[in-house]
Amino acid sequence: MLRMRVPALLVLLFCFRGSAGPSPHFLQQPEDLVVLLGEEARLPCALGAYWGLVQWTKSGLALGGQRDLPGWSRYWISGNAANGQHDLHIRPVELEDEASYECQATQAGLRSRPAQLHVLVPPEAPQVLGGPSVSLVAGVPANLTCRSRGHARPTPELLWFRDGVLLDGTTFHQTLLKEGTPGSVESTLTLTPFSHDDGATFVCRARSQALPAGRDTAITLSLQYPPEVTLSASPHTVQEGEKVIFLCQATAQPPVTGYRWAKGGSPVLGARGPRLEVVAEASFLTEPVSCEVSNAVGSANRSTALDVLFGPILQAKPEHVSVDVGEDASFSCAWRGNPLPRVTWTRRGGAQVLGSGATLRLPSVGPEDAGDYVCRAEPGLSGLGGGAAEARLTVNAPPVVTALHSAPAFLRGPARLQCLVFASPAPDAVVWSWDEGFLEAGSQGRFLVETFPAPESRGGLGPGLISVLHISGTQESDFSRSFNCSARNRLGEGGAQASLGRRDLLPTVRIVAGVAAATTTLLMVITGVALCCWRHSKASASFSEQKNLMRIPGSSDGSSSRGPEEEETGSREDRGPIVHTDHSDLVLEEEGTLETKDPTNGYYKVRGVSVSLSLGEAPGGGLFLPPPSPLGPPGTPTFYDFNPHLGMVPPCRLYRARAGYLTTPHPRAFTSYIKPTSFGPPDLAPGTPPFPYAAFPTPSHPRLQTHV
Repeated sequence: MLRMRVPALLVLLFCFRGSAGPSPHFLQQPEDLVVLLGEEARLPCALGAYWGLVQWTKSGLALGGQRDLPGWSRYWISGNAANGQHDLHIRPVELEDEASYECQATQAGLRSRPAQLHVLVPPEAPQVLGGPSVSLVAGVPANLTCRSRGHARPTPELLWFRDGVLLDGTTFHQTLLKEGTPGSVESTLTLTPFSHDDGATFVCRARSQALPAGRDTAITLSLQYPPEVTLSASPHTVQEGEKVIFLCQATAQPPVTGYRWAKGGSPVLGARGPRLEVVAEASFLTEPVSCEVSNAVGSANRSTALDVLFGPILQAKPEHVSVDVGEDASFSCAWRGNPLPRVTWTRRGGAQVLGSGATLRLPSVGPEDAGDYVCRAEPGLSGLGGGAAEARLTVNAPPVVTALHSAPAFLRGPARLQCLVFASPAPDAVVWSWDEGFLEAGSQGRFLVETFPAPESRGGLGPGLISVLHISGTQESDFSRSFNCSARNRLGEGGAQASLGRRDLLPTVRIVAGVAAATTTLLMVITGVALCCWRHSKASASFSEQKNLMRIPGSSDGSSSRGPEEEETGSREDRGPIVHTDHSDLVLEEEGTLETKDPTNGYYKVRGVSVSLSLGEAPGGGLFLPPPSPLGPPGTPTFYDFNPHLGMVPPCRLYRARAGYLTTPHPRAFTSYIKPTSFGPPDLAPGTPPFPYAAFPTPSHPRLQTHV
């Protein structure tokens, strides 16, 4: 037992003896390292108090204990081994060198911490699809695609630059390509180019940790874009009626193909090319002129409105307003003009300005506010335009009743009382009342009520009514009582009193008596003049030497007579006054013919005969007689010279000759006859004229006999 313990003690003694000096330890251990592909990697390792074997492992695989590491042509160990320096070198680094490396002191049983070697692969230059010149259409959204291919480690980041300025990252996105290559990536830039982007340079840059500066690929945009239009007017501010020239300028790729002009959206017929000349009017202020320019890619439109100066034009008339008394009222009107016209409000017939602007407000109106209000705009700088528009304010209030003047009336005679009613709204009823009764319409005893529309309305008080109270057979009490005319609507009641005036009868009797006396005097004068003329006519007819001519216009058997043309051949100056005989049995029909009872008691069949005495003085001193009857002998003179037989001309010319009258020397030639029971044709001897008394062989016949 003792023998076995002695060797153990010796070993322990040896161990304690050895630990008394420094033990092996790492002065420097390798750390993770990142190195670019193709460059040199160096992993440091330093040991202290160790002079034994040192080796490196790669992912657990021993590389060997020799300094040149046979079998690993790109690997070697450097440093002063006596000083414990054992650094691992790799050059050039390849992708397969990426692993975990350890430095080990085999005899001391020491191992360093693992050091990871990362091999970085720089990205290749990216590729932009469609480059180096990409053709796009302005205004149309488009995508620019950039791709980076290869074994770049880590995966590169693709960035976009325009004219050297980094674009916002939100405008593009990046995706890994499914090609089995970890470093392949793609980036898409979305943009909507415009004409000013033509010729712009875009750069796609691929960068990573392996190549922080990155690698760039540039492209240039070549744009096709629709026309860019600039529209101008000269002059831009004009008076209405002046000339204006519009100029439409455009840049486009490809070139412009056409122009189209419009005003207010409606084409301007006949307008071609980039220039348009017009005459300014008010509508150009609200209806702009537009110019549309086209090319193969598209078209562009620009418009401008002229600053046309013109006078006020009424756009919206004020409307009539009806409000209850005490409420607010407002009117509005709209005027258009450039510059804006000054609008004022007044009452019709008044000069006081009640307000200005497009709206007039009247608070808490009363009946006195009713009437017509005027919205007036002053003329513009050119002096043209302007004017006024009216609207009526109707104030709904209790009726306004006015008693009208009535004529005085006689006792027990008719009378009439009137009242005038204005009301808005219209009155429900108009009532007349007195002591013992009232009446709204119709009749009641001696009273009758009628209502009529008034011929005119009072502004703002609504339509008018005239109510009339008729009284038949007035009594004493009617002149002493008062009559009340009242009207009522939903807002209240109004009334007025009327009284009946009395007229005295005495002045009227005097007037009537005076008129009767004057009438009697006038009748006496007229009678005296008529008697005077009648006496002269009778005296002139008493001369037996006068010869008269009888003319019968026609007989019942249809004998011909002179036409009206022959009867009118004599002038009025050639005809003397005619005295008509007083035959009550001669009747004048409506057709102008004369119907008569037979004055010859049936001896002659006579139709349409009347008698007149011609007393006119013909030219040359003769006595004018009517034209001879066609029944008389030809050549019978139309007048006779009575101067040898008649020394005077009758002074009285009250009557004129009429066609169809028999001319006789006495006004009552047919006075004595016997009326037969029947009429028939006369029995005449051959050669006897039908009317033998019509010839008058001598002018000395004192009287024409009409009986047999």
